[in-house]
Amino acid sequence: KKGEGRDEVFRRPRSQHSGSQGTSLLRSESGNRNFGDVFIKVLDASSLSFNTRLKWFAICFVCGIFFSILGTGLLWLPGGIKLFAVFYTLGNLAALASTCFLMGPVKQLKKMFETTRLLATIIMLLCFIFTLCAALWWHKKGLAVLFCILQFLSMTWYSLSYIPYARDAVIKCCSSLLS
Repeated sequence: KKGEGRDEVFRRPRSQHSGSQGTSLLRSESGNRNFGDVFIKVLDASSLSFNTRLKWFAICFVCGIFFSILGTGLLWLPGGIKLFAVFYTLGNLAALASTCFLMGPVKQLKKMFETTRLLATIIMLLCFIFTLCAALWWHKKGLAVLFCILQFLSMTWYSLSYIPYARDAVIKCCSSLLS
């Protein structure tokens, strides 16, 4: 009975689909297949139960924390800067990806690139790339560590954007400390 409502959409005649104005789910008004719309609907409407999504969120988030801590530990090994950069970045990516299980990948991407988060998202993604470039190709240890610090700060600023008035509170706190 779980997927009954979903299957019913495919069995109804075209004219009975809600909001479709007589078009099928897989065809546009001109009769051409519109895979982009279908793909987005599939990604938005997750077939996972809430408990399953919550479990995978926790697993992915804990793995992200584990990789970040492991990367930090590997920093102190000889030549560990490469492993540090890779594991720290992988940990942050896993933690970021964990929220896809809660809200779905398409909704997550839409929220990431809203105007309130756009700058933090771009800086965060660039820091991921530049951290790996500095450690693996440019062989600049100090730059890799700097980009990891910027990763942390941009991830924090990005995360605060989901909490109402959190950014304003941080700005006010920092400005009172500096004045």
